[in-house]
Amino acid sequence: MARPDKAAAVAELTENFKSSNGAVLTEYRGLTVAQLRELRSTLGADVNYAVVKNTLTKIAAKEAGVESFDSLLQGPSAIAFIKGDAVLAAKGLRDFAKANPNLVIKGGVLEGKALGTDEITKLADLESREVILSKLAGAMKAAPQMAVSLFAAPLSQAARLFAALQDKLPAEAAPVADEAPVADAVQDDAPADAPAEASTEETPSA
Repeated sequence: MARPDKAAAVAELTENFKSSNGAVLTEYRGLTVAQLRELRSTLGADVNYAVVKNTLTKIAAKEAGVESFDSLLQGPSAIAFIKGDAVLAAKGLRDFAKANPNLVIKGGVLEGKALGTDEITKLADLESREVILSKLAGAMKAAPQMAVSLFAAPLSQAARLFAALQDKLPAEAAPVADEAPVADAVQDDAPADAPAEASTEETPSA
């Protein structure tokens, strides 16, 4: 790749990291072009699943402030840059990997926080943001100001606000279910700003 092309690729990757709220690094060795096309379709329009060059990705990740990928960038790499619901993206990757073991989830970053493979699996086990918000419909009258805050909050903060909103419900109101897994799995406060996406390349066939 010529130097101007490398510079453009790094710039695109850096922008992808910066404009995404999360990114999941995978190894796709052994997957066919058709399988990768299926994976992209499964992940939907809010996820850009891009094959990347490791050396260029290391540079781009550093420029974007993402440090957790350096040791993981080995072998054929592709990154899922997430601009929508991170839970849905994690579910899509986990389920596809179960059906296609050649897809290996190596790690990720969400709202600036590094995630290991186990944490990505826990994220995939959560209910989606949409489901959580739908369960708040009956609670909005009890504490409308917190419900509004929840709609605007990042995923990690939304879990805490959800728990706090439950505490404010009147005693006679029906509880909004046992959502302990949601509050437990997404624990640490994450920065409001998110890392971002990656550049695409031609995908080799198996």
